[in-house]
Amino acid sequence: MSATVLYTSQVLALSTSLAAYPWDESLNLRGEVRSPSCGSTIALALSVDDEGRIARIGIRSHACAIGQAAAAIFAGGAMGRDCGDIAATEKALAAWLAGTGEMPQWRDLEVIAPALAYPARHGAIMLAWRAARELLCTSGLHG
Repeated sequence: MSATVLYTSQVLALSTSLAAYPWDESLNLRGEVRSPSCGSTIALALSVDDEGRIARIGIRSHACAIGQAAAAIFAGGAMGRDCGDIAATEKALAAWLAGTGEMPQWRDLEVIAPALAYPARHGAIMLAWRAARELLCTSGLHG
């Protein structure tokens, strides 16, 4: 499979759409995660509503286009989700990438489906969900 198939115009458009989620120091939940497989990093800042659901998102990404597109896909579907939603999707995403599960129900994930054939990109794909789970599920907001 060539890089041309992996880096489609949809992937590149999603990767540049992260500008819609600028970093904001006023967001009270902040963290950064790194992929050991490729070195990509995502810094994620969140605010949540009174029920622990994501209300605002800020992202700083130092990742390949696939990692950036995955972060944009995360951000595009994360509003209103809580610790349980994020943790379940992260688990399902890991299974899908490992070839042991179906694609999770998350808008636009099909755009990065060609990356299944590139295990070196899997860590970058997981970053935003991993960061959000760490922030939401360890902050005491999940009940």
